[in-house]
Amino acid sequence: MPAEQENPWVEGIKTIGLSAILAFGIRTFVAEARYIPSSSMLPTLQINDRLIVDKVTYYLSEPQRGDIVVFNPTDALLAQNFRDAFIKRIIGLPGDTVEVYDGQVWVNGQVIAENYIQDQPDYIYGPETVPEGHYLVLGDNRNNSYDGHSWGFVPRDRIIGRATVRFWPLGRMGGIGHPTYSLPELPELPEAPDPNGATLEPATP
Repeated sequence: MPAEQENPWVEGIKTIGLSAILAFGIRTFVAEARYIPSSSMLPTLQINDRLIVDKVTYYLSEPQRGDIVVFNPTDALLAQNFRDAFIKRIIGLPGDTVEVYDGQVWVNGQVIAENYIQDQPDYIYGPETVPEGHYLVLGDNRNNSYDGHSWGFVPRDRIIGRATVRFWPLGRMGGIGHPTYSLPELPELPEAPDPNGATLEPATP
């Protein structure tokens, strides 16, 4: 007796359904495409650039200074009726003290070299210390960017992912470079002394 063949319409619906589920899973957990609607990240990103946003990296590690990140609006932005995601560069990490003056950005008392910005910032900001679990983000087009120096810090859980690849226009297709900074790491806080005067030791596993 010949094997019963499934209706091709049913097969087609299954294929479309599985494809939709796969696409949703990739967009939700792996990567998604975004476009640049404004000039706030010039000259690094230009209006109508199309980017791939990597969502996997931040499941495995924390955001780093210099990362260009896409994030959902903070509470301060939601209160101003912003609903669309933003894209900016991380400048301040949790615990950093950040200032902007004399056309330069200072992190923990040291100037950071920024060869990616449009113009030197003409505003004064800080000093402000970035709270734990938050980040300070600024646009590369410093004087034409509505960013953290105006509305505050971005909570970790609002960050969607990191912009990694520009796929449009074809003439500028390629990876989005990451700057290097020569800032020393913040020293670790000393352990609290034992109330009885003895130094606390880590527990034996």
